[in-house]
Amino acid sequence: MVIHKVLVVGATGSLGGKVVKELLMRGKHVRALVREQSDASSLQAQGVEIVRGDLTVKETLISALSGIDALITTAIGYTNRRKGDSLAAVDDKGNRNLVEAAAETKLGLFVFTSILAADQAEDVPHFYQKKRIEDYLKAKGVPFVSLRPGGFVDTLLTPHAVMKGSIRTMIDPNAKASTILSDDVARFLVMALDEADAKGKIVDLGTSCPVSIGEIAAELSRQLGREIRASAPPPWIGKFVFAVIGFFNPFVKGLLPSVKFVESGKYVADIAEQERLFGRVPTLEESLQRWIANQGLLLNRR
Repeated sequence: MVIHKVLVVGATGSLGGKVVKELLMRGKHVRALVREQSDASSLQAQGVEIVRGDLTVKETLISALSGIDALITTAIGYTNRRKGDSLAAVDDKGNRNLVEAAAETKLGLFVFTSILAADQAEDVPHFYQKKRIEDYLKAKGVPFVSLRPGGFVDTLLTPHAVMKGSIRTMIDPNAKASTILSDDVARFLVMALDEADAKGKIVDLGTSCPVSIGEIAAELSRQLGREIRASAPPPWIGKFVFAVIGFFNPFVKGLLPSVKFVESGKYVADIAEQERLFGRVPTLEESLQRWIANQGLLLNRR
């Protein structure tokens, strides 16, 4: 099956925007599902076809999938980025609607952005929800590929903090876990469309080996030629902060279980299938080098 027309769900987000660029670079026709209130002008400027719809309204999804060969979804609701977004509304109901619409329209391929070790994270609601959607794809008989990336280097690091010489985190700086650059996640999501052996697979994504935040700081120090330190508050302070802010923000409340899970040593990718399907696995050193270049940090060295 030759895949040419691709629907992107989550195209106005950071990862989704990178997916769109990758698709266009590979000559795909891109259609983006965009909510009525969202600005789609930057997507339109790139030649993307815009269709208005909402994950919580299945009828809009069926029409959005008309004439489409495959879809890639990067959409999440658990961060509560917009009013009405939630784990239940978007990540559960919305994704189930999308799976059902794909089944009803006999979609050729559903490429799903999951989370590393989702099946082992029953105590982390927004992780385990991804596993539930993977199960739903199987139950509905929808042809799919699910990619499970580790933590995004881009999310962990901010240029301002790095240039100030500090990485502040709630995670134990010595805990090892798998990380990956979001540029690579976008590339692999798009590569999965045309990789026949990927169909039906659930694939971990990461760099060549798990690392600690302390090791990330050390590598940044080496590449930037200045000391970068990683620090975390004492555990009791972290619990207090999560409890207080989490009282007002469900997303923050859900972060404490994810921190504990990452520190457990289970958040580690098996990269064998990643390498087989998508080629050589990037190293942390290479990923940080590209992140530094993307942020223009070498130009700002003092």
